Amino acid sequence: MHVAAPPDTFALAPRALVVAADPVVRRALVAALRAQSEPVEVSALASLALTLEATAHDVIVWDLGADPLAVVDHFTASAAPAAPLVALVPSAAFARDALAWGARGALPRDAHDETLAAAVRAVLHGLTVLAAEFTEAALAREAPEAPNAAVPSGEGLTARELEVLALVAEGLPNKLIAHRLGISDHTVKFHVNAVLAKLGAQSRTEAVVRAARRGMLVL
Repeated sequence: MHVAAPPDTFALAPRALVVAADPVVRRALVAALRAQSEPVEVSALASLALTLEATAHDVIVWDLGADPLAVVDHFTASAAPAAPLVALVPSAAFARDALAWGARGALPRDAHDETLAAAVRAVLHGLTVLAAEFTEAALAREAPEAPNAAVPSGEGLTARELEVLALVAEGLPNKLIAHRLGISDHTVKFHVNAVLAKLGAQSRTEAVVRAARRGMLVL
């Protein structure tokens, strides 16, 4: 990823906040930002719940973890922080949701240190950053499907995603699905988004039809 160097906006070193539940990941992200040639003040938290402390920073780097559903309720229910935020996510589906929530950047969790530093500089100067692999996935999902085009197999659906898909096929809205499975509305939304992405569908109805054709559902 190439980011052109904009004019220097910060008289002092920008203040970056790293948020990661995993202490190993947290230390690695702090080290990565501190190792860059451009100076940056870095602090770290295990959770973004302390929003008042988070707003005292110029930029936030938030690792959502390997299973973002563990933090999805806070992620979707709270207001986005005032500081621009770069989200580190495990898949394109979560990248889309992160940007919709208000993040200014979305990168894979294994992004190189230089890529992370470039993304931080970019959002500090008002740009939005999306990893190339996430951009391609988003465009592929939005593009019209050719009559004989190959479609994703859907084999990657988890047991919970299959449960959600079966209830979607019954015509239940997210709120009733959440009540039936004992999970939150926000968690259902993330599961539905993951199902749509894995099946290459643009709507709930299309996802049900594709799943039924592949023998994943009995209607």
